[in-house]
Amino acid sequence: MGIVEIKQNAEQKMQQSIESFKTGLTKIRTGRANPGLLDTVHVDYYGSMVPISQVANVSLLDARTISVSPWEKGMGAKIEKAIRDSDLGLNPAAQGDLIRVPMPAMTEERRKELTKVVRAEGEHAKVAIRNLRRDANDGVKKLVKEKLASEDDERRSQDDIQKFTDRYIADVDKLVSAKEQDILAV
Repeated sequence: MGIVEIKQNAEQKMQQSIESFKTGLTKIRTGRANPGLLDTVHVDYYGSMVPISQVANVSLLDARTISVSPWEKGMGAKIEKAIRDSDLGLNPAAQGDLIRVPMPAMTEERRKELTKVVRAEGEHAKVAIRNLRRDANDGVKKLVKEKLASEDDERRSQDDIQKFTDRYIADVDKLVSAKEQDILAV
Protein backbone atom coordinates (compact mmCIF):
# COMPACT_ATOMS: atom_id res chain seq x y z
CA MET A 1 0.00 0.00 0.00
CA GLY A 2 1.40 3.38 -1.00
CA ILE A 3 1.22 6.79 0.64
CA VAL A 4 -1.82 7.83 -1.44
CA GLU A 5 -3.79 4.75 -0.34
CA ILE A 6 -2.79 5.26 3.30
CA LYS A 7 -4.04 8.88 3.20
CA GLN A 8 -7.28 7.93 1.40
CA ASN A 9 -7.92 5.09 3.83
CA ALA A 10 -7.31 7.32 6.86
CA GLU A 11 -9.55 10.08 5.52
CA GLN A 12 -12.30 7.58 4.70
CA LYS A 13 -12.16 6.11 8.22
CA MET A 14 -12.22 9.61 9.75
CA GLN A 15 -15.35 10.37 7.71
CA GLN A 16 -16.91 7.14 9.04
CA SER A 17 -16.05 8.26 12.59
CA ILE A 18 -17.89 11.55 11.97
CA GLU A 19 -20.94 9.67 10.61
CA SER A 20 -20.92 7.34 13.61
CA PHE A 21 -20.70 10.35 15.93
CA LYS A 22 -23.66 12.02 14.18
CA THR A 23 -25.68 8.82 14.61
CA GLY A 24 -24.74 8.74 18.30
CA LEU A 25 -25.88 12.34 18.72
CA THR A 26 -29.35 11.58 17.32
CA LYS A 27 -29.83 9.09 20.16
CA ILE A 28 -29.23 11.82 22.75
CA ARG A 29 -32.68 13.15 23.40
CA THR A 30 -33.51 16.81 23.48
CA GLY A 31 -36.91 18.16 24.50
CA ARG A 32 -37.98 18.10 20.85
CA ALA A 33 -39.50 15.13 19.08
CA ASN A 34 -37.45 13.48 16.32
CA PRO A 35 -38.67 10.44 14.32
CA GLY A 36 -35.07 9.18 14.22
CA LEU A 37 -35.27 8.68 17.97
CA LEU A 38 -37.17 5.42 17.42
CA ASP A 39 -34.65 4.02 14.88
CA THR A 40 -32.97 1.93 17.56
CA VAL A 41 -36.24 0.37 18.80
CA HIS A 42 -36.92 -3.09 17.38
CA VAL A 43 -40.26 -4.89 17.45
CA ASP A 44 -41.11 -8.61 17.15
CA TYR A 45 -42.57 -9.15 13.66
CA TYR A 46 -43.56 -12.77 13.10
CA GLY A 47 -40.59 -14.11 15.05
CA SER A 48 -37.87 -11.71 13.89
CA MET A 49 -36.79 -8.42 15.43
CA VAL A 50 -37.12 -5.53 12.95
CA PRO A 51 -36.87 -1.73 13.32
CA ILE A 52 -40.18 0.07 13.89
CA SER A 53 -39.74 1.92 10.59
CA GLN A 54 -40.19 -1.42 8.75
CA VAL A 55 -43.61 -2.16 10.27
CA ALA A 56 -45.07 1.32 10.76
CA ASN A 57 -45.03 4.89 9.51
CA VAL A 58 -43.13 7.11 11.98
CA SER A 59 -43.77 10.87 11.74
CA LEU A 60 -44.20 14.02 13.82
CA LEU A 61 -47.59 15.23 15.02
CA ASP A 62 -46.10 18.40 16.55
CA ALA A 63 -42.80 19.59 18.03
CA ARG A 64 -43.18 17.38 21.10
CA THR A 65 -45.07 14.33 19.80
CA ILE A 66 -44.07 11.45 17.52
CA SER A 67 -46.84 9.45 15.84
CA VAL A 68 -46.48 5.79 14.88
CA SER A 69 -49.04 4.30 12.46
CA PRO A 70 -48.70 0.51 12.19
CA TRP A 71 -49.27 -0.97 8.74
CA GLU A 72 -50.99 -4.05 10.18
CA LYS A 73 -53.79 -4.02 12.77
CA GLY A 74 -52.19 -6.48 15.23
CA MET A 75 -48.85 -4.65 15.47
CA GLY A 76 -50.06 -1.68 17.55
CA ALA A 77 -49.74 -3.38 20.94
CA LYS A 78 -46.35 -4.90 20.07
CA ILE A 79 -44.96 -1.55 18.90
CA GLU A 80 -46.30 0.21 22.00
CA LYS A 81 -44.67 -2.43 24.24
CA ALA A 82 -41.34 -2.21 22.35
CA ILE A 83 -41.23 1.59 22.76
CA ARG A 84 -42.13 1.35 26.46
CA ASP A 85 -39.49 -1.38 27.08
CA SER A 86 -36.74 0.52 25.25
CA ASP A 87 -34.23 2.49 27.32
CA LEU A 88 -35.45 5.80 25.87
CA GLY A 89 -37.76 6.57 28.80
CA LEU A 90 -40.80 7.19 26.58
CA ASN A 91 -44.42 6.46 27.44
CA PRO A 92 -46.49 5.78 24.28
CA ALA A 93 -50.29 6.04 24.28
CA ALA A 94 -52.52 4.25 21.77
CA GLN A 95 -55.44 6.11 20.18
CA GLY A 96 -57.20 3.64 17.95
CA ASP A 97 -54.71 2.64 15.24
CA LEU A 98 -52.39 5.57 15.98
CA ILE A 99 -49.72 5.45 18.70
CA ARG A 100 -48.76 8.84 20.14
CA VAL A 101 -45.32 9.15 21.76
CA PRO A 102 -45.12 12.44 23.74
CA MET A 103 -41.66 13.75 24.63
CA PRO A 104 -41.35 14.49 28.36
CA ALA A 105 -40.21 18.00 29.32
CA MET A 106 -36.60 18.23 30.44
CA THR A 107 -35.37 19.82 33.65
CA GLU A 108 -32.43 22.23 33.74
CA GLU A 109 -30.38 19.64 35.64
CA ARG A 110 -31.08 16.99 32.99
CA ARG A 111 -30.09 19.43 30.22
CA LYS A 112 -26.73 20.05 31.90
CA GLU A 113 -26.16 16.30 32.28
CA LEU A 114 -26.88 15.80 28.59
CA THR A 115 -24.39 18.50 27.57
CA LYS A 116 -21.74 16.64 29.56
CA VAL A 117 -22.68 13.43 27.74
CA VAL A 118 -22.43 15.21 24.38
CA ARG A 119 -18.98 16.60 25.25
CA ALA A 120 -17.79 13.15 26.34
CA GLU A 121 -19.04 11.61 23.07
CA GLY A 122 -17.27 14.38 21.18
CA GLU A 123 -14.02 13.56 22.99
CA HIS A 124 -14.41 9.88 22.08
CA ALA A 125 -14.86 10.84 18.42
CA LYS A 126 -11.76 13.07 18.55
CA VAL A 127 -9.71 10.27 20.12
CA ALA A 128 -10.83 7.91 17.36
CA ILE A 129 -9.78 10.46 14.71
CA ARG A 130 -6.40 11.02 16.39
CA ASN A 131 -5.84 7.25 16.54
CA LEU A 132 -6.52 7.06 12.81
CA ARG A 133 -3.98 9.85 12.27
CA ARG A 134 -1.40 7.94 14.30
CA ASP A 135 -2.05 4.73 12.35
CA ALA A 136 -1.71 6.55 9.01
CA ASN A 137 1.54 8.23 10.10
CA ASP A 138 2.89 4.87 11.30
CA GLY A 139 2.02 3.36 7.91
CA VAL A 140 3.96 6.11 6.14
CA LYS A 141 6.95 5.70 8.49
CA LYS A 142 6.94 2.00 7.71
CA LEU A 143 7.13 2.76 3.98
CA VAL A 144 10.09 5.10 4.59
CA LYS A 145 11.80 2.43 6.69
CA GLU A 146 11.34 -0.11 3.87
CA LYS A 147 12.76 2.49 1.44
CA LEU A 148 9.48 2.61 -0.53
CA ALA A 149 9.10 6.35 0.12
CA SER A 150 11.45 9.26 0.80
CA GLU A 151 11.61 11.33 3.97
CA ASP A 152 10.28 14.32 2.02
CA ASP A 153 7.24 12.23 1.05
CA GLU A 154 6.85 11.33 4.72
CA ARG A 155 6.88 14.99 5.81
CA ARG A 156 4.43 16.01 3.09
CA SER A 157 2.06 13.17 3.86
CA GLN A 158 2.18 13.89 7.60
CA ASP A 159 1.25 17.51 6.85
CA ASP A 160 -1.66 16.34 4.66
CA ILE A 161 -2.84 13.84 7.26
CA GLN A 162 -2.65 16.54 9.95
CA LYS A 163 -4.71 18.92 7.77
CA PHE A 164 -7.62 16.55 7.36
CA THR A 165 -7.32 15.45 10.99
CA ASP A 166 -7.72 19.11 12.02
CA ARG A 167 -10.68 19.48 9.65
CA TYR A 168 -12.51 16.45 11.08
CA ILE A 169 -11.81 17.50 14.68
CA ALA A 170 -13.25 20.94 13.85
CA ASP A 171 -16.33 19.15 12.43
CA VAL A 172 -16.72 17.26 15.74
CA ASP A 173 -16.45 20.56 17.65
CA LYS A 174 -19.16 22.12 15.44
CA LEU A 175 -21.47 19.13 15.94
CA VAL A 176 -20.94 19.21 19.73
CA SER A 177 -21.62 22.94 19.84
CA ALA A 178 -24.79 22.61 17.73
CA LYS A 179 -26.10 19.74 19.86
CA GLU A 180 -25.41 21.68 23.08
CA GLN A 181 -27.36 24.66 21.72
CA ASP A 182 -30.19 22.28 20.79
CA ILE A 183 -30.25 20.74 24.29
CA LEU A 184 -30.06 24.05 26.15
CA ALA A 185 -32.78 25.71 24.03
CA VAL A 186 -35.92 25.82 26.16
